[in-house]
Amino acid sequence: MERLNYKPQPKPASEQLSYLTFILVAVVFALFFVMPIVWSFANSFKPAAEALANPAALFSKAFSLENYRRLEHVGAGWYVYAGNSVVIAAGTVLLTVLVSVPAGYGFSKFRFPGQGLLFVLIMATMMIPFQSILTPLFLILKAVRLQNNLFGLVLIYVTFQLPFSVFMMRNAFDAVPKALIEAARIDGASQATILRRIMLPIALPGVATVAMFAFLNSWNEFLAALIFLSDQNKFTLPIMLVNVSSGIYGIIDWGALQAGIAVTMVPCIVLFLLLQRYYVRGLTAGAVK
Repeated sequence: MERLNYKPQPKPASEQLSYLTFILVAVVFALFFVMPIVWSFANSFKPAAEALANPAALFSKAFSLENYRRLEHVGAGWYVYAGNSVVIAAGTVLLTVLVSVPAGYGFSKFRFPGQGLLFVLIMATMMIPFQSILTPLFLILKAVRLQNNLFGLVLIYVTFQLPFSVFMMRNAFDAVPKALIEAARIDGASQATILRRIMLPIALPGVATVAMFAFLNSWNEFLAALIFLSDQNKFTLPIMLVNVSSGIYGIIDWGALQAGIAVTMVPCIVLFLLLQRYYVRGLTAGAVK
């Protein structure tokens, strides 16, 4: 009866005020980050005259795909550059996951001579500025005939993505109790079976985090693609955006530029919305044992 008659005590006014202040600040910051995205999408569907209007209205009464049609005449066409970006991003994600998962599992659950030193050396590569080794990388790709090749660019991206990915996967596997592995060994499971059927499903948030970081970094990367690719038909979306922003005779086509930004943002936004739950869990994997 006491539980049925229980009435929760109202929160103190100071606590309610703090909560409302937090909500207000969070909404302001959310609008600060969301408005540029909304503005870019809105401008991409405006006619060319309205895109250049000053002051510019957020939304237009007329809906137009003219800006996206003009992107088809930028170089080889936006769909060619988008296809190149998809191939590079997919290859980077696939190779990064295939290498970092077994590597992270090995560093987490096995003990071998020089393990700590090897892990420190892998992590130390994260401190090497990418720009400082562009020339050696260019010479290496040229020597193996992978310069101006999408697969060569994938290898470059995977190389710089692996240290962080191995670190993330090691933390993800560290959070898995060793009792599960020991029980599987008693049942006669091999190491490959343990990794594939027991460890990998549990560490899936870490895999999703690694895949998301690999996709975003390779999708948005500009400098390496600009240097290592010389064929216009192999350029990626970031290079296309630079070509659009530079304009013809110094005149920038703002409508086409906003359309290109929208095309580039859509896959990143969709991927993050689909994997955001795994992303948060993957970042905190291994924090508590």
